Amino acid sequence: MLKKLFTVLALVGSASVMAAGGNAVHLDKAPINLKDQASLQRGAKLFQNYCLGCHQMQYQRYSVTFRDLGIPDEVGMAELAFTANKVGDYIKNAAPKEDLARWFGAPPPDLTNVARVRGPDWIYTYLRTFYVDPTRPFGVNNEVFPLVGMPHVLQELQGIPTKVVETKMVDGVEHKETKFETDGSGELSTDEYDAAIGDLVNYLEYTGEPTKLESHSLGIKVMIFLVIFFIFAFLLKKEYWKDVH
Repeated sequence: MLKKLFTVLALVGSASVMAAGGNAVHLDKAPINLKDQASLQRGAKLFQNYCLGCHQMQYQRYSVTFRDLGIPDEVGMAELAFTANKVGDYIKNAAPKEDLARWFGAPPPDLTNVARVRGPDWIYTYLRTFYVDPTRPFGVNNEVFPLVGMPHVLQELQGIPTKVVETKMVDGVEHKETKFETDGSGELSTDEYDAAIGDLVNYLEYTGEPTKLESHSLGIKVMIFLVIFFIFAFLLKKEYWKDVH
């Protein structure tokens, strides 16, 4: 529990550093819908295939994920649990931490709680604003996270993205608009890629607080109980005070 708390605090600290850097980038709204089980399943598949090689979810168990996402254990173990031996294992990778730190300049962070720290809108915009930058070690930069030390691992889906800045005059005032265009070499269209990123962020939002849906459901039940209790209490009060008056 303490280890999980320290990880969250470390991520909060890194987020604060980013905020202090003054990187005021408009964040697009992430299409979060934790009731969309198919979206969560697609997001889990994307994470396992494209993110798990470097990033872990060391506080999230496969068994819990499969149960919450409606995936039979045998299917999940066969198609999603590439490095696990048991369904109760945590979602970890087998990459040597020392090698990852040497390749990327720092160990890739655990992503179990990243949506709680960064926010889903930040992640959604971040994964859609990579662009070609030959000056960077991996040949790409990012609009939300300048000088990012991460390669664009989803480039085969999106294609090669280019940052385009257009200048427009509005009421005599110069405005700059930033767009990101691709060369069409990706496996997905722009809309399909955005939808895929939405699924991935939806999944990260789920792992950040797996009990959220259950908590919301319980909260509604409690509110209904309180309303019913209030009605009976009010009627009982009227019946009691009727004889007093």
